[in-house]
Amino acid sequence: MSWQSPERLWLLLGVLALAGGYLSLHRRRSRYAVRFTNLRLLDRIAPQRPAWRRHVPAGLFLAMLALLVVGFARPEADVRVPRERATVMVAVDVSTSMLADDIEPDRLSAAKSAARRFVDSLPKEFNVGLVAFAGSAAVLVPPGTDRSALHAGIKRLAEGSTGVQGTAIGEAISTSLEAIRNLDSGAATNPPPARVVLLSDGANTSGQDPMAAAADAAAADIPVYTISFGTPAGYVDSGGRPIRVPVDGETLRAVAEETGGAYHEADSSAELRDVYEDIGTSVGYRVERQDVSARFIGFGLLFAMAAAAGSMAWFSRLP
Repeated sequence: MSWQSPERLWLLLGVLALAGGYLSLHRRRSRYAVRFTNLRLLDRIAPQRPAWRRHVPAGLFLAMLALLVVGFARPEADVRVPRERATVMVAVDVSTSMLADDIEPDRLSAAKSAARRFVDSLPKEFNVGLVAFAGSAAVLVPPGTDRSALHAGIKRLAEGSTGVQGTAIGEAISTSLEAIRNLDSGAATNPPPARVVLLSDGANTSGQDPMAAAADAAAADIPVYTISFGTPAGYVDSGGRPIRVPVDGETLRAVAEETGGAYHEADSSAELRDVYEDIGTSVGYRVERQDVSARFIGFGLLFAMAAAAGSMAWFSRLP
């Protein structure tokens, strides 16, 4: 934290002087009470007062002064600010392997639940779109701010919904980039700050080369955050015969590294929620140095009201 007017912090010495004066006055009153030896008469003319409550309003009042002084010095701090036109494309693998039940109730259902929580955690002004991919990729929901449409799109995610078997990671990236380029009429000449969040459980098996798509994303300055979801013990039932579908994150890691994004692994629903939360704190924001004096002034006013309320409740007067 820094200060626009640090010289004003010298006023805190005045607050310390008031605190010292209060303590000195309290000690002097205590010495007078000890010298007054007629305790029966003292009890009548000066009945017992709350031992600690009488100091609470004064303490709150001094804290209020200190907070107002700090606010008066105009403190500055780094603040995360949502980027204008920030766009996030969420790409979810709907290939057959996502039906593996190594993650309850199955990989795809857990991914859908976590995706809903993720989009709800993003600022409402963010444009968020949804891509489903298996052997090909399709935009289910174009990027926009309508969260109800996004929830409906996530609900429609189902195995085989693209109509082509396989896992086309490159197609998912390319389709997401195209959706971002078509965000609005100015996107072609003034691209929005964007991110792609891609979840899959396997390596690329069809479509274009994922690294070629990753190179396009890097050229457009669009990081791709990848999530490898599943366990080595996953399998699906194929006509009564179990087929192993272990998670494979090698391609996803390479894509993230190429685009400047981040690679994550999750082998449970809880871990996937944590991954989405971590991603949500980094996408679509910029850090600005801002005046945060209002925080200290606001807390100071709350302390002032608390001091007034305590004094009125306990002593029937304002401090």
